Amino acid sequence: MEITYYGHSCFQIQTNEKSIVFDPFIQANALASEVNLAEIACNYMLISHAHEDHIADVEPLSKLHDFTLVSNYEIVSWFAKKGIEKGHPMNHGGHWNFDFGKVKYVNAVHSSSFPDGSYGGNPGGFLLEIEGKHIYYAGDTALHQDMKLIGSSFAPDFAFLPIGDNFTMGYEDALIAADFIQCEHIIGMHYDTFPYIEIKKETAVNAFANKGKELILMEIGKTTTF
Repeated sequence: MEITYYGHSCFQIQTNEKSIVFDPFIQANALASEVNLAEIACNYMLISHAHEDHIADVEPLSKLHDFTLVSNYEIVSWFAKKGIEKGHPMNHGGHWNFDFGKVKYVNAVHSSSFPDGSYGGNPGGFLLEIEGKHIYYAGDTALHQDMKLIGSSFAPDFAFLPIGDNFTMGYEDALIAADFIQCEHIIGMHYDTFPYIEIKKETAVNAFANKGKELILMEIGKTTTF
C-alpha cells in the first residue's frame, strides 16, 4: 500500500482498489500550499474528531469526490445536515468490515467540538486491517493506558501518532506510546503546523532511534510505500 502525507494530520492510504483519507486540513495550512485537492483520490474519509484542523476540507473534497464519511455518530450526523449524506457512524469499541478492510473505532484522550461550537462527540482513533497490515491512526490524543490494550490485541505494523506537544502528546510520550502499542515504526503527525506545535525534528527522530524505533517524518505531498 502507498501512504501520502498532505500536512498536519492528513494522510491518504491507497490500497489496490480504494483510497482512504484521514482528517483533511489542507487549504488553510500554509505548509500544504502546493497540494491540489482535485488530485486527492478519496473513496472513504475517516475523521477522528470535530476540530477545524481535522475537518476543514471535508466539504470541499465532497464536491470533488463521492466518498463515504466514517466517524462517530455526531460527526456523521453534522455533515449529513450539510448535504454529505453518505456516511457510516461508529462509536468506541465497535468495528465494521468495509470493502477495503476492517475498521475499529477506539479511545482518544482529547476534546472535540465543531467550529460553530456545537458538540462533536467523543474523539477517537482507528485501528485498521488492510491488505494483511495492522494500522493505528491515533487522532489527537494524550498518552493513555488503553494503548496497552492495542499492543496486546492488535500490535500495529505501523502507527500514526501525534508528536507536536501542547495540544497532544509530544514525541517523548509518543515514544512511550510506541512501547504500549508494541510498534516499531511510527509516522509522526500534528506537528509544525502552528507555532505552538513546532518541534525539533532531528531531536525527535534521534530519540526514537536511540530506543531502536523508527520515527518517520514525511514530506508534505510525498508518497511512501509500506
